[in-house]
Amino acid sequence: MKYLISIFFTIILCISVSSNAAPAKKVLIITSNMIDMGDPEKHDARNNLWEVAPPYHIFVSHGFEVDFASPEGGKVEFMMDPLGISSYTIKYEGFMDKANNSFNPKQIEPSNYWGVYIGGGYGPLFDVANNKELQSIIAKIYESGGIIGGGGHGAGAFSNVVLSTGEFLVKGKKVAGFPDSTENSKSWAKQGTLLPFLVESQLNKNGAIAQNKQTLKDKHEVVIDQRIVSTMFLPSAALVAKEMIILNKQ
Repeated sequence: MKYLISIFFTIILCISVSSNAAPAKKVLIITSNMIDMGDPEKHDARNNLWEVAPPYHIFVSHGFEVDFASPEGGKVEFMMDPLGISSYTIKYEGFMDKANNSFNPKQIEPSNYWGVYIGGGYGPLFDVANNKELQSIIAKIYESGGIIGGGGHGAGAFSNVVLSTGEFLVKGKKVAGFPDSTENSKSWAKQGTLLPFLVESQLNKNGAIAQNKQTLKDKHEVVIDQRIVSTMFLPSAALVAKEMIILNKQ
């Protein structure tokens, strides 16, 4: 009888310890609240669905909880039609529930997250890249050993992050972002003239070794350097998420 009682209390103790254990860290996806950037050709600044939904799917399908944050919090808008994996994650994985209820910076505790991902669309260049609270959150997560990921224009959103050392997060690191040559050749954003800055130029300005179509053998390559994972174009957005997960497990 004493043996059974001992086993009982051991089980209760294990359950208690388990229930009090720290929750697993999550992934933070930072998005923009920007919609209209004044483009006469009606291109807008919304988040690019194809650079956010596939990474979200990768994180969730690997068992990670994901939160959304934006400068103002609340609903965030997307461009691009929901096709393929984007349709799947919207229907079955709660993507829009998260996106429609993004947290504002004051609601975010950086220590709860092992990684930050930022996708493209022009919006993040307008209201994430200059948001001091979000920039501070990114810096704190990185300096705690976290991983920063970006797709397309997403790299521009963290190009201005300053670490506690006073140096830019991207300084001395290879980072891929939407290249100036493509920006200047497209009518979107009026050849980039409507944008607050060009991603590749801003990365180089802040000390990064910006990667472009001349430096990479494959323009869809995922670049990894010192816990920054990045790619130039949307087809590789999901691969960025996968590489972030691999880094997190090392």
